[in-house]
Amino acid sequence: MVSVAKGDIPVGLDLGGHEYEITPELVREYSAGVDDHHAWYAGPSAFGGSVAPALILHSEVYKFGRWYLPNIWGNLHARQEFELFAPIPVGEGVSTRSLIVDRYMKRGRDYVVNEVQVLDAGGRLLSRGRTHQSFVQERPQEGAAVDKEREKRSDRRFETGAGAYEEEIAPLEKTVTLEMCRTFSAGKSYHNDAEEAKKLGFPDIVVQGMMPVCFLSELMTRRFGEGWYAGGRMDVRLVNVLWGGDGVATARGVVREYTPSGERRRAHCEVWVEKRDGTKVIVGTASAVV
Repeated sequence: MVSVAKGDIPVGLDLGGHEYEITPELVREYSAGVDDHHAWYAGPSAFGGSVAPALILHSEVYKFGRWYLPNIWGNLHARQEFELFAPIPVGEGVSTRSLIVDRYMKRGRDYVVNEVQVLDAGGRLLSRGRTHQSFVQERPQEGAAVDKEREKRSDRRFETGAGAYEEEIAPLEKTVTLEMCRTFSAGKSYHNDAEEAKKLGFPDIVVQGMMPVCFLSELMTRRFGEGWYAGGRMDVRLVNVLWGGDGVATARGVVREYTPSGERRRAHCEVWVEKRDGTKVIVGTASAVV
């Protein structure tokens, strides 16, 4: 067992687990929170019966206490990784487990990496997610933690989709509403209330970073289906804030190359989410088996 001093968040800290039944109601709540109503969620799928969205437990990591650093002012979701191994049939039970797997510092921020595993009733690993959460090391005397002008700086502009690629994935446009934010992020917080956002150093509602991550999962589900649910991978960085007032966000991607994967192939994709003006919110990679 890892020895833990009061207030410390060491690598190896085991935060325990939870158990869930993946009910139709839980699936409908997910669908409402991201406006994703894929036919597989309520009807037949490539796996036979209905399956839950691939990231149905997208925010399970935030249901574990004791892993945030004391200064939550200006904290941000910085990077997200997912590995998918098998779908969850609607109506089945699953369990989760949370473990701190890394700590590092970069550009004045302290990062904590929390890995959450999802397992079926027999103990089979269904998915693994790693959430990199960043915290300011010292709160400034004045000013916001992140202002809306930051994304206009040259170092916050990201080129995507350039150069040769095998295929452009059909884009997925989303209109992010306050109601979606309230459904996706339960309880009053800086993810759905402007006053709460100001308390934590933000000028507007900060749309929870997992929401555009889920947009990318829907993009990959639509294109690759079964090969996303069983073999999907994602590694993305949340590079700019999607504000509550931004409205429209579009998930995009291109297939860069195919490589052998046993008797099948793996499609390696560049993926991103952008605002109406082209500002990138998320950039990174994803892949699926075809």
